[in-house]
Amino acid sequence: MDTTRADRVWFITGASSGFGREFVRAALDAGHRVVATARNVDDLEGPESESLLHARLDVTDQKSIDTAVTHALDRFGQIDVLVNNAGYGLLGAFEEIDEHRFRENVDVNFFGPLAVTRAVLPSMRARRSGHIVQMSSVIGVVPGPGGTAYAGTKFALEGFSEALAAEVRHLGIGVTIVEPGPFRTDASGRSMQWGTPLDDYAELIGPARTAFEATHGTQAGDPRRGADAVLAAISSDNPPLRLPMGSTSFEWIETYLLGRLEQARAVRAAGSDTDYS
Repeated sequence: MDTTRADRVWFITGASSGFGREFVRAALDAGHRVVATARNVDDLEGPESESLLHARLDVTDQKSIDTAVTHALDRFGQIDVLVNNAGYGLLGAFEEIDEHRFRENVDVNFFGPLAVTRAVLPSMRARRSGHIVQMSSVIGVVPGPGGTAYAGTKFALEGFSEALAAEVRHLGIGVTIVEPGPFRTDASGRSMQWGTPLDDYAELIGPARTAFEATHGTQAGDPRRGADAVLAAISSDNPPLRLPMGSTSFEWIETYLLGRLEQARAVRAAGSDTDYS
């Protein structure tokens, strides 16, 4: 992909709020064309124009995905950048989240991006050009109590995306995994769900939930600056595979990875001598 061009076509899921909406604004401001998608097109910022197309897309509805992708290709002829942004948070101890809600979260946060990627990838492969942006989270690297569902979906997305990047690199297609820390979006508000509290986890989850909800609307991260950072990163000569965003994300990830390396070294003697002798 010629990253100097200012006329790329962006296909963005979950574009009605938060990062999705800011990606639309940033891409349009940079001179790109945009296909903004959401479950309810009335929630999308408009109006439509020669550079902006609205499309209904539910990442759990394959027909809506296929229709939106076809509409985008019919209108613009190509999709240069796919942003898999749609998703929501689900926090709480594992036993506080029933299987149905857990599976719903996996369907949206993991299988949803896979379904959209599968629909877009053939056109990128045919053109030997494209870039896929996967919106993960710092929680996709650093798990913790209350994150079994959400961290599970993001860890899965990260593993899939890293393997995908290795598969499509020779086809001229790039992948960037974005790992935001706390940003001022609806992710900690209306887009966040919680499990049903159980007394045995109250002292662990309760204070964390209170502290988390208290930060809503005051997070340091600016989603527009985050969107601009992603645009700059994937337009660089060497787009990164991973892009943590926000000072908190870098601090948490660095601390976690260093700790994990220390843990691996501590058990090396116990775990390494297991080959046939």
